[in-house]
Amino acid sequence: MHYDVIVIGAGSMGMAAGYFLSKSGKSTLLMDSFNPPHNKGSHHGETRIIRHAYGEGENYVPLALKAQELWNDLEKVSGKQLFLPTGVINVGYEKTDFIQNIISSSKTYSLPLEILDSIEVNKRWPGINLPNNYIGCYEPTSGVLKCEECIEAYRELAEQNGATIITNSKVIEIMVHDDKRVTIKTEDHIFSANALVVSAGAWSGSLLSMLDLNLPLNPIRKTFAWFDTKDDLYNHTEFPAFSFETSHGHYYGFPSIDGSGLKLGRHDGGDTIDPDEAILGFGELEEDTTDLKQFLQHYMPSAQELKFGKTCMYTMTPDEDFIIDTHPNYPNVAIASGFSGHGFKFSSVVGQILSDLIISGKTEHNISPFSINRF
Repeated sequence: MHYDVIVIGAGSMGMAAGYFLSKSGKSTLLMDSFNPPHNKGSHHGETRIIRHAYGEGENYVPLALKAQELWNDLEKVSGKQLFLPTGVINVGYEKTDFIQNIISSSKTYSLPLEILDSIEVNKRWPGINLPNNYIGCYEPTSGVLKCEECIEAYRELAEQNGATIITNSKVIEIMVHDDKRVTIKTEDHIFSANALVVSAGAWSGSLLSMLDLNLPLNPIRKTFAWFDTKDDLYNHTEFPAFSFETSHGHYYGFPSIDGSGLKLGRHDGGDTIDPDEAILGFGELEEDTTDLKQFLQHYMPSAQELKFGKTCMYTMTPDEDFIIDTHPNYPNVAIASGFSGHGFKFSSVVGQILSDLIISGKTEHNISPFSINRF
């Protein structure tokens, strides 16, 4: 029951790490409290946006571009369509940091970006109704990832590489010994390894506290929903994925993919939760529906009728930047957490980074903005 590496949390980042580690020849055990892909974390809901010109800061752009390259590689190796080139439109007041970061990062990295005024946006996509003081920044090479299928693809390939995956098994103890060997206990088994990856989303905080590391991670409840639409306006071959920074809040969404309906969620806000307790279902709070319908009334009035909604979790850091690092006292323990609602698009490259940190103790990617030391 000894492995080169154990990965605790086999969701977005963990499953990708398991793939890269097993591909490198490391004997790898992936463990998860559920059976990924599942609906208990941050990766479910069928789709995620991948943006390249990045409103959250230019330091994310090289990682986004590498992530896109790795998603394309995964498509080829798995034989599955995982990326839909819908394009992405980012909308807001021109002078906001979010919009200005998108424009500046597109210039710095020579990314294709069309800057459109509200009249041009409304004419090009009749399903959108922008007020005069908003602009749209359209990225034609960005699009949509099929998030659950991405995880399934990495899982299948990791297993083909010889990785072991244990599901529905909760870790109750982690120990790092003087010789740096790691021991993991569940209710039924004990496993050991030379190295450890912790990428357990909302549960990372409690797991890392077993290693005397207390990180400022805050799990929050989030909701999203699908709405009936006119497919001639919102189908995924003609309508882009979108991110709107409005005076009412920050919203994101997806075109109707194969008639599924327009998908919409609110990025900001959310209530702190205990991930071990039952989360209120969609619609149990009045604002679950009213927030989304308010957005549609203002900006996409042709999509109004709610089909159904779901809940998920964000795991927030105080600055909403990621944590990707090794444990301050244990260089053989790599950590990925606190992705603050904008992490999935990066999970391919984060998996590669985690593999690098375990195998060589360093990575060619710049992860200094994501250091634990900033806290």
